[in-house]
Amino acid sequence: MSEEELRKTGINLPEPSEPIGNYTSLVRSGNLLFVSGMLPRVNGKILFTGKVGGEITIQEGYDAAKLCVLNSLSAVKAEIKNLDKISRVVKVVGYVASEKSFFDQPRVVDGASDILVRIFGNRGKHARVSVGVSELPGNAPVEIEVIFEIRD
Repeated sequence: MSEEELRKTGINLPEPSEPIGNYTSLVRSGNLLFVSGMLPRVNGKILFTGKVGGEITIQEGYDAAKLCVLNSLSAVKAEIKNLDKISRVVKVVGYVASEKSFFDQPRVVDGASDILVRIFGNRGKHARVSVGVSELPGNAPVEIEVIFEIRD
């Protein structure tokens, strides 16, 4: 899917977020882009806070995971200027801040996976890890990291 097609489907990328520590948003190694863990932020503000299974519903966590991926794509676009250069989504790692008795982390991280498949079709299918954690930066409910393969 091209960037124009993204806009036609109503998907808008947020402005790239600045890292909140001593790291970079992504690192390129050969044809792979390793995108740092992204939070559900817009204009530097975390839009969802709390733990999934507590203050945050599964649907809100799902929506937060989608926003994390859009932030990842924004970082990629800032680096390579054109998302059409993405040849494949390789791997997604999702961290879900979870209440003690919450066990549906994969349903939350589906928000990331579903938007990637929607945008890239079969090129968006990927390997994945969904992990429950006790806390995330800024009290975010989800943090997503993605590895993309690109073509020159």
